[in-house]
Amino acid sequence: MNNLVIMKNQQAVTSSLQVAEVFDKNHKHVLEAIDSLREGLAENWANLFYEDVYTHPQNKQQYRVIYMNRDGFTLLAMGFTGKKALSFKLKYIEAFNQMENSIKTQLELPTTPQGILKLVMQNVDESNQKVEELGTRLTDLELNTPVAPGDYNYISRRISQRVREVGRGYGDLTQKQRGELFKDINQGVKRIAGVGSRSQLRERHYKAVIEFINDWEPSTATKTLVRQMALELEA
Repeated sequence: MNNLVIMKNQQAVTSSLQVAEVFDKNHKHVLEAIDSLREGLAENWANLFYEDVYTHPQNKQQYRVIYMNRDGFTLLAMGFTGKKALSFKLKYIEAFNQMENSIKTQLELPTTPQGILKLVMQNVDESNQKVEELGTRLTDLELNTPVAPGDYNYISRRISQRVREVGRGYGDLTQKQRGELFKDINQGVKRIAGVGSRSQLRERHYKAVIEFINDWEPSTATKTLVRQMALELEA
C-alpha cells in the first residue's frame, strides 16, 4: 500500500489502478464506477478526474487509467462499504493530507524567522482542524454508510426464510396469509432500525435487524388474522 497518493501537476492525486489494488477490485470495475459518475458531474468532471494511459509491464500494451484528486476519490469511495473499506479510506485521507502538506510546504516555505514561526503556528492550527474534520467524516461514514448489497440481499432472504419457518405452524398458507406475516415482520424491521423503508437501512442497523429477524414472532393481532383466514377457508 505504498504511494497511495502521488504528486501530479502540483496536485495530490491517486489513480484508478491504485484504488483497484488497495480495495481489491478489478480495475475494469473501478473505471466503470468512475464513468458512472461522469453524467452527474457534468462540467465539474475535469476538476476531479484526469484520464490518461499507462503501459502494462507484461504485454507492453497501453491501457486506460484515470487520476483523481481528493474530492474525486471521495465521490468514488462513497460506494465502497464495509469495515475493511473504511480502514482504507482513512489511510487515503491521511495520505492526501501528507501529500498536500508537502506540496504546500514546497510552494510556500518561508525564509525569515518570522515567516517560519508563523508557518509552525499555522500548521498546528491546521492539524487540529483536520483532526476534527477527520473525526466528523469518520462519524458520518459510520452513521450513513448504506447496507452493502450482499448484506441487503441476505436480510431479504432471511425474512423469507423466517416467514416460512413461522408459517409451518399454521399449515398450508394462502398468499393472503403470507402477506400478513411479511407485513408484520417488515414493519418490525423498520421499527427496529427507525427507518421508513428497508432501502434506508444502514450498516449500523445490520446486526440488530438480523437479531430481530431470527427472534421474530408475529404479533397477537397478526396471529389472530392468520387464524381467522384459515377458519374462513374451512367454512
